[in-house]
Amino acid sequence: MAFKFRNSDSFSNILIKYFSFKNETKSMEPLIDLLPVLRNSDFDEFLNFLKENPEVTENFSYYIKNLFKGKPFNLSLTEANILSENAFYPELKKRLLDKLLPNIENENTIWYLVDNISVQPKKDLEFFRSLSAEQFDELFLLLKLDDYITKKEVKRELLFSLNILAWRIIGNAMEVEVLNMAPEYRNFDNPFLALQNEIDVLNQDFKENPDFVIDSKDVNFKQIKVYLQQCLDFVTVAFKNSAKYGISGKINQSLLKIRQQLERMNDILSVMLINEESDVIKNSKQLFLNILDYKSHKNNLKELFADSTTLMSHLITNHTAETGSHYITSNRRDYLNMFFRASGGGIIVGALCVLKMLYSYFPGSDFLHAILYSLNYAMGFVMIYLMNYVLATKQPAMTAATMAKVLSAGENTKKNYQDFAHLVSRLFRSQFIAFMGNVLLAFPVALAIIYGLDVFFKQNFALEKSATLLKDLDPIQSKAIFHACIAGFFLFLSGIISGNVGNNSVFYHIPKRIEKNPFLNYFFGKNLAKGLSDYYAKNWAGIISNFWFGIFLGITGPIGLFLGLDLDIRHITFASGNFALGLYGADFSVTAYTFWISFITVFLIGFFNFLVSFGLSMVLAFRSRSVNFGEVKEIYKEIFRYFWRNPLRFFFPILSKDLDIRAQEMVDTVSTKSEDH
Repeated sequence: MAFKFRNSDSFSNILIKYFSFKNETKSMEPLIDLLPVLRNSDFDEFLNFLKENPEVTENFSYYIKNLFKGKPFNLSLTEANILSENAFYPELKKRLLDKLLPNIENENTIWYLVDNISVQPKKDLEFFRSLSAEQFDELFLLLKLDDYITKKEVKRELLFSLNILAWRIIGNAMEVEVLNMAPEYRNFDNPFLALQNEIDVLNQDFKENPDFVIDSKDVNFKQIKVYLQQCLDFVTVAFKNSAKYGISGKINQSLLKIRQQLERMNDILSVMLINEESDVIKNSKQLFLNILDYKSHKNNLKELFADSTTLMSHLITNHTAETGSHYITSNRRDYLNMFFRASGGGIIVGALCVLKMLYSYFPGSDFLHAILYSLNYAMGFVMIYLMNYVLATKQPAMTAATMAKVLSAGENTKKNYQDFAHLVSRLFRSQFIAFMGNVLLAFPVALAIIYGLDVFFKQNFALEKSATLLKDLDPIQSKAIFHACIAGFFLFLSGIISGNVGNNSVFYHIPKRIEKNPFLNYFFGKNLAKGLSDYYAKNWAGIISNFWFGIFLGITGPIGLFLGLDLDIRHITFASGNFALGLYGADFSVTAYTFWISFITVFLIGFFNFLVSFGLSMVLAFRSRSVNFGEVKEIYKEIFRYFWRNPLRFFFPILSKDLDIRAQEMVDTVSTKSEDH
């Protein structure tokens, strides 16, 4: 049995089938059949067929006009590819639902027609855009659509769309929180209200003379363009001020929505502008392409994430960038200071390793152990932070933002790449000495504590756990590398938390609220309130970040057990302490293989901790600052060349006066530079 596929007919057969007579149908079937075939055909042949068959062409033109007659298209201009919600998650939920179960649209609209005719809008858009100007012009002339933009009903729809957009913009722009994002405009006339007034004038002109035409010399048009630009400037300033004032997800979404609507108004005005006769057909074509373009982006989740998260990721990384600059050593004194601070962190982690092992002996459920492990990690990390010690792997998430900030602020010349490579060497050696400080102290401290407990209690507490601890440091017998990557992800996540808390603190004016709190000022005095405010501003983001990092590390193992999955974490400093406990529990009677594989794995764990956390943080930071990824290849090449010429600078603070000065200037510049978002 031979099957005849729907699109197996040629365009000529389809046209003859439906338009060899004056077809009064308003069914979409002819266009649904024709479009897929047309995409795969020679368009010149299609045009030649229309020219050689004037009756078919006349009937085809009549059908198209009849199909679209009386159907409004304002929804296609005011709704398509514009945020419909003022918050990210409601918008995401709506788009997901519309994607899975498309919304039921009014059948008497062009929105509905386009939705049903162009089932593959991106392919259709690409096809029409691939046509030459001459081909497109000829198509519109043959179908008598060349003057579509001048029709009264079309102008009415365009003006109505402008009105709808202007009303919605004013509704969002007049919100107090939005206005507060741009205090620079408080002493000026509101550009959004002025824009609406000019749109009203345009509508009045249409009522008085439906045949009116807008040209670039029109005073009203010029005023509208001026106010449009002022409104866009307002949004730009508001986004720029987000680094100073912070921003919420809702305000971010509102500003994005306002910008999209302003840009859409600009698109509408562009197709209404006719300076010469040729603009009539050009704008008619452009309106058609615009509607198809807007439709092709409908319910796009990728764009939603891109638009909605870019600024928030910028703000998150902005806080961590400021912190990260303190983790890059610039001279021998800083280098040694980093070692001593990391050593302090290693001492605390060594004690935490022993405590975690002792907690594992506690009778109770996995849930209880999750709580104990989490509090053990969390309190330890907070202690390290408050004592100004260093946990080595906390650095990458901070320093990655700094690096991206440097690149986005610079001119990105070859000389800048060389300076940046030197800055990377400073970062790497800072990370290296922090690793060494952590590892070199965590191992002996854990060993000393377990030995002390053995002497005091006459019991080797590590005996029972020794085999497991050493097995966990064998990448062949365990998933140590995978678990190290999980820890790296949590390090990245804690950096995001830190930046988010920092942003919210600024946006909601938490330090000022503490300082001006009437209760604190009345009972404890202004000095205490000011001290609490300063302490909060300086430390709260770090405290919360470290606390949650500890929680993540503590609950991963028990959650893995609960789900029946081999989930756990491996962190270089804890791996070093556990290595000491494993050796002591085995009475140091281990094979050479066990010793060396465990020793090597400790540093492999550190490498993957660093690789995952730094890599993810760099991706987020690059994306938030719109760094051109095409440059990344050249940057990496320069870093490798620099390493090949100066390998020791990646491990030790070898001075290079000129390079050190220029690298420091790069860091100092981004810490003081006012940024455009």
